[in-house]
Amino acid sequence: MVTPIILAKTMENLSVGAFVGIIIAVVIVTAIATFFLARWFFKRELAKNPPINEKMIRAMFRSMGRPCSEAQIRQIMKNVNSQK
Repeated sequence: MVTPIILAKTMENLSVGAFVGIIIAVVIVTAIATFFLARWFFKRELAKNPPINEKMIRAMFRSMGRPCSEAQIRQIMKNVNSQK
């Protein structure tokens, strides 16, 4: 852990431009790391919970023992897409 005294002595030796450059570099690296981490989490969630599609609706109707028509499937897909 960096103590405030060591940090203050280090800042005395740096010029203002170098200090600002380091801060900007840290912000850029953090932004890039955050982007890739968020992308990884998003892909993982999509793999666990894929978006609903017509095939899933047909399977749901089959599991309930009900026959379904194309009109019903289109209506359900329209309702699902309008909720997004």
